[in-house]
Amino acid sequence: MTTTAASQQPTGIHEVPPSGDVPMLIGGEFVAAVDGAWTDVVSPGSLEVIGRVPTGGAVEVDRAVAAARAALPAWRGLPFTERQRVLLAIADALFAEAEQLSLLTAVDTGNALRTQARPESQTLATLFRYFGGIAGELKGVVLPAGEGQLQYSVREPVGVVGAILPWNSPLMIAGMKIPAALAAGNTVVVKPAEDAPLTILKLAEICSRFLPPGVLNVVTGLGSVVGEALVVHPGVDKVSFTGSTRVGRGVGAKAGERIAPVSLELGGKSPTIVWPDAADDAHIDATVDGILTGMRFTRQGQSCTAGSRLYLHEDVYDEVLDRVVAKLQTFVVGNPLDERTDMGTLINQKQYDMVRGYIDEGRSRAGVVTALDGAGQVPDGLAGYYLGPTVFSRAENDWRLTREEIFGPVMVVIPWREDAEVLAMANDSHYGLAAFLWCHDLDRAITAANRIESGWVQVNQGGGQLVGQSYGGVKASGIGREFSLEGMLESFTSIKQINVKLTPGR
Repeated sequence: MTTTAASQQPTGIHEVPPSGDVPMLIGGEFVAAVDGAWTDVVSPGSLEVIGRVPTGGAVEVDRAVAAARAALPAWRGLPFTERQRVLLAIADALFAEAEQLSLLTAVDTGNALRTQARPESQTLATLFRYFGGIAGELKGVVLPAGEGQLQYSVREPVGVVGAILPWNSPLMIAGMKIPAALAAGNTVVVKPAEDAPLTILKLAEICSRFLPPGVLNVVTGLGSVVGEALVVHPGVDKVSFTGSTRVGRGVGAKAGERIAPVSLELGGKSPTIVWPDAADDAHIDATVDGILTGMRFTRQGQSCTAGSRLYLHEDVYDEVLDRVVAKLQTFVVGNPLDERTDMGTLINQKQYDMVRGYIDEGRSRAGVVTALDGAGQVPDGLAGYYLGPTVFSRAENDWRLTREEIFGPVMVVIPWREDAEVLAMANDSHYGLAAFLWCHDLDRAITAANRIESGWVQVNQGGGQLVGQSYGGVKASGIGREFSLEGMLESFTSIKQINVKLTPGR
C-alpha cells in the first residue's frame, strides 16, 4: 500500500451518502428479487439504514447458476491472456476507486477507515492484479512414456463456483476467491454476507464493466436461504466458503451429499507465544506492537486469525502484560469514518451481546484478573456496537474463554515456563489456523514453528501476510488453501490425464 506524506493524509470525519436501493447482479444485469422484496442494510457504526438490497432466494440462485453455466464455455475457452487482460483492467479500476470502496467498507462493516478499510481495499485490488498475473500458470505436464505414447495432463477449471463470503473482511475474502476462480477459467456466483453486502455489490458493479455477462453473479439474501440454495444446487461444481466452523460443518456436509468439492476457511483461536528474549530492551516494543497486530484489535478482534491466546513466559509476564495494556489504553474507539479512530464497531447486536456475555463471564471468574476493561474506552454518545479491548490475566488453558472463538476484542493471557509445556497448551485446541511466535533464538523459534499445529505460523511479526502465500487451516479451522498460486490450482482447477497411443512410422 502506497503511503502519502503526512501533510497529505486525510483528516476529520468522512461522510458517505446513503446507497439507496442496490440491485444484485445476475447474467450481466442488475436486478431486484423476483418477488420485489428488499432488506435494509444498517451501518453498525451509526445504526442508520444506509441502503437496501434485494432479498433473494432459491429462484435467484437458479437464475444466477443458469447464467454462470451459460457463460462458462466461452470464458473457459479464452486464451489465458484474454482472461489476464480483463483481470488486470479490473485491478486498475479497483485501485482508481479504492477510496470509495474504503469508505463504503467502513460504513458497511464498522471497520475503521484508516486502520482497516483502506488496507483492505488495496489488498482487494492487489489480489486481482496478482491472480491476473499468474493466469498463465495453469500448466499440465508431459510424462516421458517412451516412443509411441503421448501422455500428458491438463488443468481444467472446475466449472461454476459458489463463493460464500463473511462480513468481517468481505472485500479481502472476495479477493481471495473471485479473481482466482476467474483466472482459472471458472464462472462464479457470489453470496455476500447479509450484514455487509454493499461493498460486494460495488465490487460487482466495477467487475461488470469488463466481464462478459454471467461470468460473475451476485445474489443477496439470508445465508439460510441463498447460501443453502447455492450449496445444494446441482449446477454448482465447487463451493468456496469462509465463515464460522459451526456453519462450515453444515456447508461441508450438504455439499458432500452430492460429492461437490468444498474449500472451508473457518474459525480460529490462535496462540501467541512470547519467549524472554523477545521482551528485552531491544525487542520489547516491536513485540508488543506485534502482539496487538496479531490479535487484530483494530478489527475489533473480528478475525479468524486473531491471536487471542497470549502465552507469556513467567520471566517477562508482568512487563509484557503491562506494556500491552498501556498500549491498548491509547487506542481510540470511535466512528469508523473518523480518521482518528483505531477501533470501530462489532457487526451487529447478536455479535455484541455474545461478546459481552464472554466478558461478563470473565469478570466473574475466580482467580482471573481483568487487566483491562475496554468498556471505559467507548466515548459517550456513540450509537453503535462499540466495545473497547478487554484483557484477562492469569487465565487457564481449559477455561471456556481460552478455548472458544469469541470473535471480539477479548484476549486471555496465560503464563508458562517450559517450551514443551507452552507448545502442548498451544496445540490443545480443535482449531489450527494461525500462530504467532516471538523468539529471537532461531533454533528455538523454528523448532516451535515446526511443532505448532496451525496452517500459518508467523515468527516475530503479527501481520506479515503477503499476496502469494498459501493461507488456510488445519483441524476444525478448515480445508483447502487460498491467497496463492497453489491455492488457485488446488481450489479452482482439476487435473485431466490424457494418454494417446501414436501410430509408429507416421
